[in-house]
Amino acid sequence: MDRAHHLLKSVFGYHEFRHHQADAIQALLAGRDVLTLMPTGGGKSLCYQIPALLREGSGIVVSPLIALMKDQVDALRQLGVRASFLNSTLDAASQRHTEAALRAGTLDILYVAPERLLTERMLGLLDRARIALFAIDEAHCVAQWGHDFRKEYQQLYVLHERYPTVPRIALTATADGRTRAEIIEQLKLQKAAVFINSFDRPNIHYALSEGQNARAQLWQFLERAHPRDAGIVYCLSRKKVEDVALWLQAKGREALPYHAGLPDEMRRLHQERFLREEGLIILDSAVDRPHSSLSGRQ
Repeated sequence: MDRAHHLLKSVFGYHEFRHHQADAIQALLAGRDVLTLMPTGGGKSLCYQIPALLREGSGIVVSPLIALMKDQVDALRQLGVRASFLNSTLDAASQRHTEAALRAGTLDILYVAPERLLTERMLGLLDRARIALFAIDEAHCVAQWGHDFRKEYQQLYVLHERYPTVPRIALTATADGRTRAEIIEQLKLQKAAVFINSFDRPNIHYALSEGQNARAQLWQFLERAHPRDAGIVYCLSRKKVEDVALWLQAKGREALPYHAGLPDEMRRLHQERFLREEGLIILDSAVDRPHSSLSGRQ
């Protein structure tokens, strides 16, 4: 743990662990499986990033949102961490380069979507690599009654069967007791160390109002509470996403559409602008979640 504290300060720039970060890290370093519930923004990623740097081999991170992988990898690379991802946005040459780096042991952390991880090609690649740990992010996706259900998550138990000596950590910010039990059952984490923190976010509040003139109410809300802020507005259809984006642009706000019907390159550019520009509003489609929806900015 002395080395873990050193990395926390020297690489990530923090002076002390929060919540149960230290407990989760210590369990992984000892080779134990872990289930941790931590609020969004609470530092879940450090729970697997630090052990991945300390254990021999590469940390494999299962992430359901392709749109966020590049941003996470870019942030790690800026810190000097040898990170990469494998997904459909890579060309063939880039994919081969990343696969070769994994086999050679020159990657600290590799991000991969669950659909790709479960292919025989990817599992065969992992068979030939040295793996430090598996991190299963957004682990609540195993829950069939949850809004983010991904059937591939329920097949990730194969990691326990195929690589029984490699520790796994399942992470989520949104899991009640029933969902935690489902995660443990589906991922075969019965022997895992469990660390639970409150997912209360005191900086977030909910307000309900009758929708009589939705656009007028939206404009009043933006002008009154967020005249210069970035944010996401969800619509119930892709057409509504594009219509409201154009309407906001005409009203003088920087606004861009984002939904699964747009070209991949346009979605990527809009994602990058949202992460880097101040005051930009993204119009997102609620019907596309979770497969192609945008997130990643507080």
